[in-house]
Amino acid sequence: MQDLKHLSRKKPMAGFSIFGPNKSSQRLKPSSGFSRFRQPIPAGKRRRQLKLTLVFLAIVLVLTPACVIALRQSKAVGQRIASWVSSHTESTPKLAEAAKPPAAVSHFEMAGNLLENAETVGGQLSALTSDGVRFNYTLLGGLQKRVHDYLAQHQVPYGLFVAIEPASGRILGMTSYSSIDPEWARDSFYRLYPMASLFKIITASAALESKKITPETVVEFRGKSYSENPRYWYTSPKGKNSRRDVTSAMGKSINPVYGRLACDIAGRTSIMEYVDRFGFNQQILPGIPVKMSQAAEPASDHDLMLMGAGLDHDVKVSPIHAAVIMSAIANNGKMMTPALIRNVVNCEGIAGDTFTPQELRQLVTTETAASLKLMLSSTVLTGTSRKAFHDRRGRPLVDVPIAAKTGSINGTDPKGHYSWFAAFAPINNPRIALVALVINSDKWKVKASQVGEQALEEFFRK
Repeated sequence: MQDLKHLSRKKPMAGFSIFGPNKSSQRLKPSSGFSRFRQPIPAGKRRRQLKLTLVFLAIVLVLTPACVIALRQSKAVGQRIASWVSSHTESTPKLAEAAKPPAAVSHFEMAGNLLENAETVGGQLSALTSDGVRFNYTLLGGLQKRVHDYLAQHQVPYGLFVAIEPASGRILGMTSYSSIDPEWARDSFYRLYPMASLFKIITASAALESKKITPETVVEFRGKSYSENPRYWYTSPKGKNSRRDVTSAMGKSINPVYGRLACDIAGRTSIMEYVDRFGFNQQILPGIPVKMSQAAEPASDHDLMLMGAGLDHDVKVSPIHAAVIMSAIANNGKMMTPALIRNVVNCEGIAGDTFTPQELRQLVTTETAASLKLMLSSTVLTGTSRKAFHDRRGRPLVDVPIAAKTGSINGTDPKGHYSWFAAFAPINNPRIALVALVINSDKWKVKASQVGEQALEEFFRK
């Protein structure tokens, strides 16, 4: 057998250096050392390909300067043609830039801007524009003053109030105050704020409308009543879970119940259907410069639970929209267009634009509205607003049945702790629906429930 070392051939470059052939190699093979490294002249098909490549390169080298010259000349010709055309045609301004009309300002917005300068004329609030047009408001002067004075007296960092007559949509009160930023108070009604536990109303509506619950339905859960982590809300197969009916859970604002209600009972599709029906992610209030309320679809069951319980900070609503929602539930599910002015009187004393109630949409069925009224009645009686509406002996401060919902969450714009109170009364024949929002700093001044109590006490004062 032949040894493996004899199978390898001696490298042909053995006697060659990159600097040239070394002298020892020249002595051994004086004339043949370089001949083996000469490339053979291509022949046949390879030769034809080489010729075509060289011809192509030659054409490119010849045409490139010509193309550059042609492009330069065509550009100059184009400029001369454009100059000639522009000199022989009339200049026409662009409509988008020169003739764009300014956005029309609605009477609602104009009246809202003048609200801080309103005066009482004939027992009614009104304001006069610079060109002599008078806006006569739908507002109740006594209610407006009582709430504003209460906010100012307690120097709340940020506070606002909106009240609506459910059957008509007539705005009965709309005032705000800030001890920190007076500019905020001017457009605070139109801004968006985390909705907090007011969203539990939407969660309940979705479950009620799909016939998956009644006001007496009991939901089991784990974790503490005000837990904010859905990981601990799922029921244990070993039992020993907490139990709460949805009515008392509404009044006491039990997060796990409404988190599970959204995810495990109503379901994602139903929740998002009622997010849309309640007017989120759309311009729902015509003529009102309110920002569009926001509620994006949750990315997971965890996020769906947070939304259902009112713990999703990205679900935001304007105070006017929130007041319209409460007004619709009070009005047997029928949502009305909110109105701020009774009429407009021009400088010649002629009245126009007289207020006429207009229906926006049917928010929920009459049956669902009745169930919601029952569920919301527990908030003032035994729930989160009981203390604000009863004296130390437990006697009610407002002697009418009230349906209400509170909300509490931290926010950043403006920064602070957000306290919501939404209500309507009387429950069976509602005459007023309202929303109050107070944003406190580390040291609390008052809660929104206390603002609502002041408003309802004034409205039902004999």
